[in-house]
Amino acid sequence: MDDATRSNLELWEEWTEIHVGSEFYDVESFIRDGRSRLRAEELEEIGEVRGRDLLHLQCHFGLDTLSFARLGARVTGADFSPKAIAAARRLAAECGLEASFVCADLYALPDHLVGDFDIVYTSRGVLSWLRDIQGWGRVIAHFLRPGGVFYITEAHPFMLVLDDDEGVTEVRVRYPYSTNGRPLAFPTSGSYADRSAKLKTEVEYGWAHGLGEIVTSLADAGLRIEMLREQHSIPWERPFLVKVADRDYRLPGDLEGTVPLMFSLRARQPGTP
Repeated sequence: MDDATRSNLELWEEWTEIHVGSEFYDVESFIRDGRSRLRAEELEEIGEVRGRDLLHLQCHFGLDTLSFARLGARVTGADFSPKAIAAARRLAAECGLEASFVCADLYALPDHLVGDFDIVYTSRGVLSWLRDIQGWGRVIAHFLRPGGVFYITEAHPFMLVLDDDEGVTEVRVRYPYSTNGRPLAFPTSGSYADRSAKLKTEVEYGWAHGLGEIVTSLADAGLRIEMLREQHSIPWERPFLVKVADRDYRLPGDLEGTVPLMFSLRARQPGTP
């Protein structure tokens, strides 16, 4: 694990403690109401999950993983944060759901998890934490059985070049579209779930990956791209976006619909299930 990833791990350890008790995640309602956090369009694009073996990469403390369990999937979640995995296991027990959770750096996961899966899933805010997008594609291919499906829904790389400092209301380019393996450093300011939270970790690191790099990493790993869709709204707030519906933010005025803000992608491992 490189120094930037190690620093990010320290940050996620802190964030986990904040997130589990946050209003943003509302764990109490998740336990009580038996609901799913997955969006309808995700489930439509993934396909049937009941009775399928599903691996959730970068699962944090497991809310989405357990949402799949509630839909009948046999789930395994993986994350590099020991605190997140411990919280996921506690949450599974409180919800009375069968789930396995593995703590490992994503690139080392093949050394810690045996088996293959019908579905490999990851979503929203995951790729910028990965230092090696080609290695990411190989890990996904490693765990997909023949005929298996990989699915991701994620912030569009174009959206991530835009300045998102607090108070920014105009749309302007600030960040690189691709970092070529070099991390960007950002001073921490609370968490996306609680901006007022106090942290010991002072810097977070991120890697920019262009859409071409993302798609090519999967193709180079042997997967067949079945679907790539670009969307003009995202389910979280940015200072330069306007809210148009619950969990739906878009560019303002004449800019609405002009550039993509999210994408979803489905790929398949060749072969017969």
